[in-house]
Amino acid sequence: MVKLIHTLGDHGDDVNCCAFSISLLATCSLDKTIRLYSLSDFTELPHSPLKFHTYAVHCCCFSPSGHILASCSTDGTTVLWNTQNGQTLAVMEQPSGSPVRICQFSPDSTCVASGAADGTIVLWNAQSYKLYRCGSVKDGSLVACAFSPNGNLLVTGSSCGDLTVWDDKMRCLHSEKAHDLGITCCDFSSQPVSDGEQDLQFFRLASCGQDCQIKIWVVSFTHVLGFELKYKSTLSGHCAPVLACAFSHDGRMLHILSGLLDKAVFVFQNTENILYTLTQHTRYVTTCAFAPNVLLLATGSMDKTVNIWQFDVETLCQARSTEDQLKFTEDWSEEDVSMWLCAQGLKDLVGIFKKNNIDGKELLNLTKEILADDLKIDGYSYEREAMENWISKKKRTSPMTNLVLPSLVLTPNRTLKMAINRWLETHQK
Repeated sequence: MVKLIHTLGDHGDDVNCCAFSISLLATCSLDKTIRLYSLSDFTELPHSPLKFHTYAVHCCCFSPSGHILASCSTDGTTVLWNTQNGQTLAVMEQPSGSPVRICQFSPDSTCVASGAADGTIVLWNAQSYKLYRCGSVKDGSLVACAFSPNGNLLVTGSSCGDLTVWDDKMRCLHSEKAHDLGITCCDFSSQPVSDGEQDLQFFRLASCGQDCQIKIWVVSFTHVLGFELKYKSTLSGHCAPVLACAFSHDGRMLHILSGLLDKAVFVFQNTENILYTLTQHTRYVTTCAFAPNVLLLATGSMDKTVNIWQFDVETLCQARSTEDQLKFTEDWSEEDVSMWLCAQGLKDLVGIFKKNNIDGKELLNLTKEILADDLKIDGYSYEREAMENWISKKKRTSPMTNLVLPSLVLTPNRTLKMAINRWLETHQK
């Protein structure tokens, strides 16, 4: 069951975007303001609304830690805010001065992407606030963007209907027409899925557009096989433009995609079956967002309101029942485990796991002792420079366990890197 638990009506014009952190909800509007609310009781924070932009605010998003909020506007700026006191941390002006329509933090908090009406996309360093990389599409305004969960790819969508994929150096890897009348939104699921064709895992991407369709794509990128974007399916039959789409925050919470069109919100299970149709708004629904740690969905509309919807636990279990059987369970085959390792950047361990016949059941029972004693994997992280010096001295053992290393290939600990970047973000001056 889904029920409407709160309606926010503080904006004086259309609501363009809403976003959750762990403890806050942010909304922005054509009325030039950004508003912040506490998730505990949906009261507006004392330092809200945030005012700086001189024209409509099109998008807002939280950094992964939630301590910084980014907003972008027709005034050509992307602004970073301290969410704890509402102070501006930086004002980053689009080099061309063009209206900025979309902004997004990278998963590791190191960069902020901003896409503009002239087709330019800029990556800003989130610590120094300096321009890092930039690119541009051939035609149309940039109105959508999303980072892949591992941060290796950035996908942008244009008003001409093109999906463009960029690598982390802002090199264009691929571009194709996805929606005939223009893209309105795109979003990645954070959970990898098996494509069934290769010994790899991929990420689902959803896109929606003025053509009244929601399309599902499968995106992969490896240094061995390169980049690939595959069209998988279309959620069609809608009678109006689809203005926004979003997966649940962890990609698994409800296994749903939310398609917003006309005055209704459609909640899908497994990107196939409609679980609910929510019809409380009186004008076009323009935006949606899922909370990261509670069963909440926020929807914003041209009716100037933001509705907060709550899913009950029964709905959660119902939506999980099918796909959870495919997610990290004892039913996984050895090939499924190999796919998971590749998605985690641990491809060099595939051979070891296959040699030891590690399937889903074995994977769930792995301990640090088994990794070290049986698989010869020590489970420790080291500074790259220190480990390279260690190996350069022809030492083939683990510095911590003194066990022989099965491979000298160094694998980055992305989780640790993200934790460090978030700590730096939190404690920056």
